[in-house]
Amino acid sequence: MIRSTRSPRSGLTGIGGRKTASARVLLQPGTGNVIVDGKPMEERFPRLIWQNQITMPLRVTNTLRSFNVLAKVTGGGLSGQAGAITHGIARALVKVDEANRKPLRLAGLLTRDPRAKERKKPGLKRARKAPQYTKR
Repeated sequence: MIRSTRSPRSGLTGIGGRKTASARVLLQPGTGNVIVDGKPMEERFPRLIWQNQITMPLRVTNTLRSFNVLAKVTGGGLSGQAGAITHGIARALVKVDEANRKPLRLAGLLTRDPRAKERKKPGLKRARKAPQYTKR
């Protein structure tokens, strides 16, 4: 059975991840509106750096005013969520047009960032911070 990349709402989808956040992104032909969890991007991500990060794949492929973006995000904090949406948009843009793959790859937007919080080790206060040494 062949599954279509088209979503039931007539658009292209992409799934992105960053740290512990994951995002489902739907691209629809439109004017460039970005809606995250039912709210405008500016309301959900107040910092300009997060907004720029989210729209980066659209700017790299010169499709900023061509698509509306609908995103559902779960897990993580705002920084991880912004990264997950970026990754999802990039993957969806490749489904829109395979020619988008090269500029997105060169910008490093198709690779999932593997960095995540390191686990706490036994006998330490955090992942690497040891208790203070006392001589006596």
